[in-house]
Amino acid sequence: MSSTSDKVKGVANEAVGNIKQGVGKVTGNDKLRAEGGVQEKKGEVQKAVGDIKDAVKKAIK
Repeated sequence: MSSTSDKVKGVANEAVGNIKQGVGKVTGNDKLRAEGGVQEKKGEVQKAVGDIKDAVKKAIK
């Protein structure tokens, strides 16, 4: 997977995770809030992986 696709998927997962957390909070659904938190963290990790891939590419050049 390319660094750009990692970053895009990371942003998407963060956004969906935030939405899930918000909906879970409003509806009192703790399970949905937890799922959203996990998905948001997954997105943060995906973005970090993309950043690391970019850094490695730059270091090699």
